[in-house]
Formats: sequence, C-alpha cells, structure tokens
Amino acid sequence: MLKVKSLIITFYKGFLFLVCYAVFAFLLGIAIPYILTPSRTALIVALSFTVSYIMLSKIYGGMDIGTRKSRSIIFSMILVLLFADLIAHLFLCIMDYTVIHGRHFVYEAPTLLVTAYATQVLLVIGAAYVGNGVFFALFKPQKSLVIYAKDADIGAFVKKIESLEKQYSVKATLPYEPADPERAFRLIDKAEAVFFYGLTATERAALVEYAYRMKTDIYYSIEMNDVVAIGGKMVSFEDTPVIYSPVKNNDMVFRIVKKLADLFFSLIGIIVLTPLFIVVAIVIKSEDGGPVFYKQPRITIAGKRFNLVKFRSMRPEVGDIHRSVTENDDRITRVGHVIRKFRIDEFPQLFNVLLGDMSLVGPRPEMVENVRTYSKELPEFAYRQRMKAGITGLAQVYGKYNTLPKDKLMYDLMYIEQANIWLDLKIILRTVLVLFTPEESTEAFREPEEDEAQTDEQKKEGI
Repeated sequence: MLKVKSLIITFYKGFLFLVCYAVFAFLLGIAIPYILTPSRTALIVALSFTVSYIMLSKIYGGMDIGTRKSRSIIFSMILVLLFADLIAHLFLCIMDYTVIHGRHFVYEAPTLLVTAYATQVLLVIGAAYVGNGVFFALFKPQKSLVIYAKDADIGAFVKKIESLEKQYSVKATLPYEPADPERAFRLIDKAEAVFFYGLTATERAALVEYAYRMKTDIYYSIEMNDVVAIGGKMVSFEDTPVIYSPVKNNDMVFRIVKKLADLFFSLIGIIVLTPLFIVVAIVIKSEDGGPVFYKQPRITIAGKRFNLVKFRSMRPEVGDIHRSVTENDDRITRVGHVIRKFRIDEFPQLFNVLLGDMSLVGPRPEMVENVRTYSKELPEFAYRQRMKAGITGLAQVYGKYNTLPKDKLMYDLMYIEQANIWLDLKIILRTVLVLFTPEESTEAFREPEEDEAQTDEQKKEGI
C-alpha cells in the first residue's frame, strides 16, 4: 500500500511539473519561438526552471497531496512557481542578451510571463483540490493510537491530529504505564500509526522498538535527547558504529559568512523598506499621536541584554506593554492589528541586526520576564543562549505565536545543533511563506481555560 501511495504522489508531482513548464515555455514561445526548438537557450531555460522548481519545492513543500491540506499546498506552490518562473525568465533574457539583442539586455515579454504564471496558479489550485480529493477517496485515514505522559496536555495534541481527519483517525489514547506495557503492545498491534507524546526517550524506548518491529508508523514529540541526536553523526571505531555529538561551535567560515550576510541584507532591507517605514510611521502617529517605535529589553547570546526595536502596536498609555499578547487583547491599536497580522511591526529589527544585537536567523530573543519564567519550568531554556538571537528561526516558520514554550524551545535547540548557511537560507525563504499566511502564524495566546485533557476512558480502544 505504501508503495502504491508513493507511486501515485510521485507521478502526480512529475505530471504537474511538466504541465507547469509546458505552460511557461509555450506562452513565452509566442514571443520567443526558439525556446520551443532544440537549442542551447531552450536547454538552459529548461534546466534553470527544473533546478529552481525542485530546490524551492524542498524549501516550501511541493505538490504534497495526501500529506498536507490543499490550501497549504497552494500557498507553497504559488511561491515555488513565482521564483521558478522569474529565474527561468531571467536566464532566457540573459541568453538573448548576447544571441538576439547584440549585448543589450531586454526584459522580454513581461505580459506573457504574467499570463503564464497566472495560468500555472490556476492549474495548481485545481490540481491541489483534485489531487487531495482523489487521494483521500482511494486511501482511508490511518487508524491511530496516542500514548502520552500523564502530565501532558493530551487534549490539545489530539485536536491537532484530528484537524488532519483525512489522514489520521485517532481510535484510542493511552496514558503511559511502565508497569503494564502489554496493554500498549496490544493497541499498537491494531494501529497503523502510533504517536508518543511527552514521553522521555527512556520511557518510550521499548514501545518504539515494538512499533518498529510491527511496521507501524511512528511519531514522537521531541525531547532533549532527540535534540542531541539530531546534531550528531555516525562515526566508526574500528568496526563499531557510534553516534558522535560534538559540542556545537560553529566554524569560522560559517560565522564570517553569517555576519556578512546580516550586514548586507539588513542594510538592503532597510533601504528597500524605507518607503514602507515612512507610511507606517505616519499612520501610527496619526492614530493616537503616540511614539512610532518602542524599545523592549530582550535577551540574546550568553544572557546579554539589548533593546529590541519595534513599530508600536499598542496604546501608548499601556503600563504592562512587556506582557505577552493574548487573544482579543484590548491593548492593541487598530493600526497595531494590521501591522502585527503581517509582521510589519517586526521590520525595524533590521536596525538591531545592522548594529550587531541580532542576526537575521536565530532563536527569537525572549522578554526578560519570560526568560525567568521559562527557565524555572524548563532548565534546558538556558541552552538557547548559545547563539545570537534572530529575527526569524525554525520556531517562527514552523510554529505559531502561541506555540507552547517547550515546543518553541525544541525548534530553537534543533536550529542551534544544525545551523548552517543552507538552513539559514531555507528559513529566510520560508519566512516569506509565513508572511503570506499570517492568520496561522500570528495567532495569539489564549487566556487560560478549563482543562480539556482527554483520557483513555474518553476514547474507546476500538483500533
């Protein structure tokens, strides 16, 4: 069954790629006919589109039917095709620079390029809904089991799984009982996917091994041991394989390149965004006459404090402006709702990057009050201060504003353990996708509500 699913997805992805390139080539071919004939230009344009399409699909996610919601696929593919078309078109213009236009650069057929892109977007929208529709009609949701630590917020986690109801059907939840593993084994026997939530590596070891033996799909929440393993690599002592996890100390080349990139892109960003800065400043000032910016003490590498700069999004008379925002927070101004939704309030942090307080990519700098609170609850929180704070990071592109502190921490620690130039580039490009889907990424904290935790008695063991 797994092979059939993989074959269907691979074929569908390949077919859509060919259709999208055909649309690009045939529409541009109206003005530039030789792109449709065997030639060096046609080959280079095709290769540039192909390489761009594949790389961007790895960054944003491609036509991943059966694994992602249609809306998410569409947003990802809109960006994949936008950049792939622009890159391929640029190569086409560069080739014509010498071949056709006698060393004069001409940005050719922009109207046809826009038409090709619009046609591709319409195809992607249809392909996403049709593809997912057919896939989920052919394959039923996986019968799923959740085994969790007794102190875990299992209700919230199960809701996240059930939001993907076409992929997973949660048939049972079971609190971890080390004295009674047989009960868990019996349920795993009946499951097609098993989720381990809130269990330490030691607690879940036997269960994971059993699920692996039974060829059951395995998911587990990330704990500190997993972060260490993610940053490790396999080495061999004679003929004995071991995992080597060195103390993370980024090499000099990475640090130099990262610093130069911070300086260059923050300066370019400030120059490009200056007109937007002026407009936002005028709007903020005109609403209530208060200051345009506000500074907030934050913590960065080695516990160093600095003043993070933001566009002000709250009323100027608010006294507790350093408290995290909650849902329906009455401190936020009308302008504030808009600039927070699209992350515009964060843009002035480019000045922090230029001054060396922050990096473009890294763990988000936390408020001083939050650092104190989280450090008491999560001793591992101190580890995130091993790298300079950033404007964006793994927690920002994969999480939400109200993602649990522990989950954000795991994202930050995973970044620290895997930091490299390619990962930084991937995060920066995925941040663009976050700006296109602000509803999910800027969801605020909810006020504490009655516990909705779900016990195994609330789920029948009907796998």
